[in-house]
Amino acid sequence: MSIQEQLKEVIESNEVILFMKGSPDFPQCGFSGKTAQMLAACDVRFASVDVLADQSVREGIKEFSNWPTVPQLYVRGEFIGGCDIMTEMYESGELQKVLKPDEQES
Repeated sequence: MSIQEQLKEVIESNEVILFMKGSPDFPQCGFSGKTAQMLAACDVRFASVDVLADQSVREGIKEFSNWPTVPQLYVRGEFIGGCDIMTEMYESGELQKVLKPDEQES
């Protein structure tokens, strides 16, 4: 199985997955730490993949999404974006809607 096939499988088998440097508890870059904190603030469970653990994953995810940087967030198989996009979405309330579409606004 190619790295692209493996990435597709991982993305499709997790509702919310963050490709990041390090882990949510021990991020290895500020951007990864910030994205993990935003997801935690949204009170959503998410899986994470440490791209530093595997060079083929680190390069492969950039090709998979056609996005040059990490972190990268996927929700229900769809690429959402990196730290800047997530920050804008979080501040506008859009990220929360994407993560929890079933929760109605009161």
